[in-house]
Amino acid sequence: MISPRVLARLAAEAIALAAVPLVAGNDYYVNLGSQVLIAAIFAMSLNILVGYGGMTSLGHAAYLGVSAYATAWLAQRMGMGPLAAGACALAITTLLAAFYGVLALRASGLGFLMITLALGQILWGLAYRWVAVTGGDNGLSGLARPAPFGWDLGSATAFYYFSLAVFGIAFAAIGLFVGSPFGASLKGARDQPRRMRALGYNVWLIRWISFVVSGFWGGVAGLLYVYYNNFISPHALSLTQSAEALLMVIAGGPATLLGPLVGAALVIVMKNVVSAYVERWTLLLGAVFVAIVIFLPDGLVPGAQRLWARWASRRGKGGR
Repeated sequence: MISPRVLARLAAEAIALAAVPLVAGNDYYVNLGSQVLIAAIFAMSLNILVGYGGMTSLGHAAYLGVSAYATAWLAQRMGMGPLAAGACALAITTLLAAFYGVLALRASGLGFLMITLALGQILWGLAYRWVAVTGGDNGLSGLARPAPFGWDLGSATAFYYFSLAVFGIAFAAIGLFVGSPFGASLKGARDQPRRMRALGYNVWLIRWISFVVSGFWGGVAGLLYVYYNNFISPHALSLTQSAEALLMVIAGGPATLLGPLVGAALVIVMKNVVSAYVERWTLLLGAVFVAIVIFLPDGLVPGAQRLWARWASRRGKGGR
């Protein structure tokens, strides 16, 4: 049962996100908000593995890229409508995650990280070489945004609200997933795998299902990504894309629902806004992450909550 305080906080956060186009001032910042929401969904999908499952992956861009490429190819080359192309792309991405999960879960720890990195790099190289399907360096372009239920997503504000709706669904679905008894077993497999096996749990199956669910939501982020950009290139499958998602999770706070959103906002704003004023913005981004690791090692969201609780406690003692 969700407490009234949590409900009030979630409602305030939803209102704040819905008000972004009203206070943004121009389409640039509205589009920036859409980028943050797409990156947040992508980071939330990775957080299932990293935060709740204890499985650090450096190949998560595979699901975003495959979903985006499949959507563009099916719509352009096969003539499918947006709904059919998106559904097929998600099915392909989920099957890929299921297959990759079988391969990656043969190892744990550093071995798992290296396998996911290798699998991601295979797809990245394939995207460059398979020109007939992916367009190679030139990518695939000219994809029009869909109009679900007659809702034209051509404007920045319309696409933002569409992204916000998908983000809300993803946030709620992932929240229910990690808060369910299965989510508790996933955390148990993360913290005490031997004890979980002794209690009769199939730790491998728990991790594999979580891997597949994570890949599915990475595919959802890929759908939004390709429709936002109307373009897809091998960069979407690159190691940089996977590393940025991992940084978002770590900076915001692993194993928290709000952490990926905060981490995504930090990275996207640094890339698009700060870089316009600071030439060596990557150095500044690195310094910010070092500061987070030193002073808030569990991430911005848990760290802020801890500092707020400490301040409230001191204030309560001082008022007595």
